[in-house]
Amino acid sequence: MPVDRFRHTDCPHHYRYANPGESEEDFATRMADNLDQLIIAEGPETVAAFIAEPIQGAGGVIVPPATYFEKIQSVLKKHDVLFIADEVICGFGRTGNMFGSQTYNITPDLMTVAKQLSAAYLPISGLMVSEQVFDALSEQSGKLGLFGHGYTYSGHPVPAAVALETLKIYEERDIVARVRELHPKLKAGLSELGNHPLVGHHRCVGLIGGLEIVEDKASKQSFEASKKVAAFVAKRAQEHGLIVRPLPGDIVGCCPPLIISEAEIDQFIDRLGKALDDAAQHFGVN
Repeated sequence: MPVDRFRHTDCPHHYRYANPGESEEDFATRMADNLDQLIIAEGPETVAAFIAEPIQGAGGVIVPPATYFEKIQSVLKKHDVLFIADEVICGFGRTGNMFGSQTYNITPDLMTVAKQLSAAYLPISGLMVSEQVFDALSEQSGKLGLFGHGYTYSGHPVPAAVALETLKIYEERDIVARVRELHPKLKAGLSELGNHPLVGHHRCVGLIGGLEIVEDKASKQSFEASKKVAAFVAKRAQEHGLIVRPLPGDIVGCCPPLIISEAEIDQFIDRLGKALDDAAQHFGVN
């Protein structure tokens, strides 16, 4: 969104934005160099923080290219810019670690969490901060008497109790290990669907994945946006008994529950394949 005082850097989507023959590492270097130039152009002293999801969720399940976050963090440290990791989707096991930041060796200064903190049973969100940020808040409170940073429903006891029980269940059932165990099966299934004539690119980390729909695989040519092909696939998938999410750029997002079984993953892939077949027939792709 064009919000004043926010700037956007390049999207690290190698499949879409890499130059011909550009490796993931070289692409990541270019992305980091562009961020460096953007910060310099804005004035490093005016840049408070860099905000990113470890994996872009609603933006299309964009998996960062190799070495991306390593190079991005080097730029941020150079200019003394904080890193805010948005873990609303990746947090609490989704990527095969407790947090996506662990998966990509990110050391955030602030980390936001939400949905999975309560398994979505009650609305709750949270902000975790580094010792450096905490000390700054504490120091400012000492100067002002109180540095107000709470809201009307902050610390609501009922969602907090649900969150504590949820965390207990995650630990008792070792959800993170379960995600790691199931990941190869989901990845293999999505890889198989990657051979479908409609699928230009597939990706999967832990139990989050995506299929990028294209009109022509060789050229990566997308369908006209007005055709809403991913939305058609999602609608047909629902009619086959599966819920997936259409995302911008004709991407089908796959984010199954962390308690899914191996048999249910088979059903997931089968039903999504049927939806893709329906779409191929509807849009005349062989």
